[in-house]
Amino acid sequence: MDPVPTLPPMVYEGSLASSTVHSGALHIVGFEFDGTACFRKGTVRGPNAIRDVSDSLETYSPYLDLDLEDLPAFYDLGNLPVRTASSTPSWAEGTAAYEALFAGDLSQTGTRTLLLGGEHSVSLAPIRRYLDSFPELVVLHLDAHADLRDGFEGFHYSHASIMRRVLDHFGPGHSLIQYGIRSGTREEFRWMRTQNTLCTARGEFLDRVRAIPADRPVYLTLDVDYFDPCFVAGTGTPEPGGEDFHSFVSLAKLLRGKRFVGADVVELAPNIDPTGNSSVFAAKLVRELLLLLGSTRDR
Repeated sequence: MDPVPTLPPMVYEGSLASSTVHSGALHIVGFEFDGTACFRKGTVRGPNAIRDVSDSLETYSPYLDLDLEDLPAFYDLGNLPVRTASSTPSWAEGTAAYEALFAGDLSQTGTRTLLLGGEHSVSLAPIRRYLDSFPELVVLHLDAHADLRDGFEGFHYSHASIMRRVLDHFGPGHSLIQYGIRSGTREEFRWMRTQNTLCTARGEFLDRVRAIPADRPVYLTLDVDYFDPCFVAGTGTPEPGGEDFHSFVSLAKLLRGKRFVGADVVELAPNIDPTGNSSVFAAKLVRELLLLLGSTRDR
């Protein structure tokens, strides 16, 4: 029998607790892992911290004029089963559990997922499944870091290598757009410039998203260190010079008119921010993404 997720003490506000996947529905799932975090640990607590504060937010978004209460039923599957938060075998267990849960062709079932991390290495599981299901997928990568190293500190699947590992699974019809990147090696920046994946200004990024055909599938991987540390202090590898919430709102409004099929929100380390503001910030990001993913059927 395939391992099933472990239900947390509470689910994200407005969702229904479930241990099974529902065809055509939106699902939240957590991946509690921070084994390759190379500066400060704590992202293992991210999924439950987002859930815990979600009931302090309104279900209505004035930015999108949408309300969680008006969505079709969406489900919180809890957290993927891992034995520890830090071992490489646990990363493999969680990844395998995600792939077993969502084993079908997502383009045919209409199933959508929003994964809560955990460090950025956990994003490989959903992105790989979406790449397999959607031959023309556009991956939007919002992050402070390029994450294009071929392994880091002995970890082939490091959080510093997530986009390199994603590219291992790219087909000829897949595309990558990166924005917010302000830290990386010379080689990483040279590659992004050569491949034209990097946007260096908000207007440029939004224009590229705007130009994506409405019927082309889009996946968003969002590392919260994309935002400036003054907004999200609770993250493992903060970088000055980041974006604000309004940049995300501008993107969300564009995604409402796109074929937005899945997302992940990673790298929240709530213990690093004793004010709790970072958890609230991340929960609000998740609310907007749930509204976007839950209000449109895959087409």
